[in-house]
Amino acid sequence: MQQNSFDFLIVGSGLYGCVMAHELAKRGKRCLVLERRAHVGGNVYCEEREGIRIHRYGAHIFHTSDTEVWQYVNGFVTFNNYVNSPVANYMGHLYNLPFNMNTFRELWDIVTPAEARKIIDEQRKEIVGEPKNLEEQAISLVGSDIYEKLIKGYTEKQWGRSCTELPAFIIRRLPVRFTFDNNYFNDRYQGIPEGGYNVLIEKLLDDTKLAGSIEVRTDVDYNASREDFANVAKDIIYTGAIDAYYDYKFGPLAYRGLRFETERFEEENHQGVAVMNYTLRSVPFTRTIEHKHFEFGTQPVTYVTREYPADWKPGEEAYYPVNDAENSALYEKYRALAESEPHVHFGGRLAEYKYYDMDDTIRAALDAVEQFT
Repeated sequence: MQQNSFDFLIVGSGLYGCVMAHELAKRGKRCLVLERRAHVGGNVYCEEREGIRIHRYGAHIFHTSDTEVWQYVNGFVTFNNYVNSPVANYMGHLYNLPFNMNTFRELWDIVTPAEARKIIDEQRKEIVGEPKNLEEQAISLVGSDIYEKLIKGYTEKQWGRSCTELPAFIIRRLPVRFTFDNNYFNDRYQGIPEGGYNVLIEKLLDDTKLAGSIEVRTDVDYNASREDFANVAKDIIYTGAIDAYYDYKFGPLAYRGLRFETERFEEENHQGVAVMNYTLRSVPFTRTIEHKHFEFGTQPVTYVTREYPADWKPGEEAYYPVNDAENSALYEKYRALAESEPHVHFGGRLAEYKYYDMDDTIRAALDAVEQFT
């Protein structure tokens, strides 16, 4: 490949990489996008089976209060009016999420906000002083009943350890509503792209109406074949794991992994909701996703995915950064190395070792692209 045959080499085709490619091409730049997987789109990629789009890497529900970001994505796709209203399953009893008057009514057989506040306030008194761990933090916020039934088991499965061993900062706040409102998000806008997230990704990478060009290559592990792309572009936008970029020089950063099992059911509607959380620790999966409900599907069959939290090791898909003190300090070492490379820009959740919602990812990319123009 000729030297500097592209203006930018973009490693990774998730939302961050795709928005960067689109915006740079719009400004007349030539971009080469490399993707380690066999498909573009990162974790928002969907598989279609019998007309049902399956969120292959877990449920992705777009929500934002950033009007500029909302207008940006609506410039590529139309969003439906899906509202996320998950249900928690504890020993076969169902509770609405987030914690609201419907939840409290089912828990305590009460009907007024005053009754709910009184119970929660009384239970919160159990914690005296500054919470020392996640368990104490949760009880200090929502009381012991909600913690025991709807937080404890789910959280311990998610992180693979007891809540008394987890730092309090993981749950800085918990949404509690004293209204009968099952809308999980407080954001002004939410929904699912009509036709699925693949449509959004395809349009971001479509350069037919752009001043520059975008070339995409899948099944390419940049870190394993870096020499093949040496000097192909003056600037690199790297969205992969920052520790992998530096060949784990200081050791690997820690993540929690996920494993998915998808089952087909010969029925139109299996669980009646897109997302159902299983909060008992002895149930091995954290939640089940019935994908057709994201797009109000009426197909005669349905697909349900069980989501299992898992230990993680380098080389596997990384989902949730373990942002404890030890790993945060380790990340700072890698970040210092990154700052010494002026022609490599590190962005996105893996490169920044940060959990990003989709709107945060897009906002970060839109802000970052300005430094190149």
